[in-house]
Amino acid sequence: MVISEELVEKIKSSFNLNTYEARIWLALLMKGVATAGELADIADIPRSRAYDVLESLEKKGFVIMKLGKPIKYLAVPPNEVVERVKRRYEETMSRRINELEKVKTSDLIKELDALHKSGAGSIDVSEKSGAIRGQQNIISHLESMLKEAQKHVNIVTTQLTFVRDAIALKPIFYELKERQIPVRIITPIDEGNAKYVQELMNVVEIYDAGDYRGRIVTIDSEEILMMLFDEKEVPSSMDVAVWLYAPALAKFIDEMIEVLLPKLKPAQQSLVEKKLII
Repeated sequence: MVISEELVEKIKSSFNLNTYEARIWLALLMKGVATAGELADIADIPRSRAYDVLESLEKKGFVIMKLGKPIKYLAVPPNEVVERVKRRYEETMSRRINELEKVKTSDLIKELDALHKSGAGSIDVSEKSGAIRGQQNIISHLESMLKEAQKHVNIVTTQLTFVRDAIALKPIFYELKERQIPVRIITPIDEGNAKYVQELMNVVEIYDAGDYRGRIVTIDSEEILMMLFDEKEVPSSMDVAVWLYAPALAKFIDEMIEVLLPKLKPAQQSLVEKKLII
């Protein structure tokens, strides 16, 4: 029995195993039940490592050690392994989230905040800019920008990005409404995002962009977040946004939005005309 290197790599990636663990587990899946020595031979790993690797796999829930002599091992069904790994990840994530929540109120954060403020205070406003790569990083940076808004927010976006932002940023939009910070969103409205438009209509102002396309955000006529690519043409990990502190440009964009708005239909009107009311 030959173990495919391609399959080994897939197992390592999917289940977060090292090479020996992946090879031993695959060997046991092929054999059904076997001793450590037999598995070492099939997996083509040193026999001296077999017991350590099997012990690790047992702790991770991939194998079961049978009672009796000689000691033999039984493979856990792959579907059950997936559930076990999933539970382990969930437990680890929950524990890490709880730890981070404690860090938020710790002296460590106070010390780090003081360092950041001292460093940020020395930055010239012209240097407050940068490129942000990856969809998740872009969303996180936009969330931070929205939380700092003091006057108003304008968002021009596409159908796909609107849906993504509506899901990820909905709590922030509610916070801004409570703080009486007006938010306007201009996005094409169609069947794909009508549901999310209706969910947010009472929280933010939404207008149908019609044939206009683009992705740009302005905050308080000072900051700009501008996405460079059409999200349909690049993978989410390759999406890029440019963040600028540029009051003159931000003000100009906001003025252009004011000129554009009278030409656009409010979301309610657009939904009714397109018969998209749910």
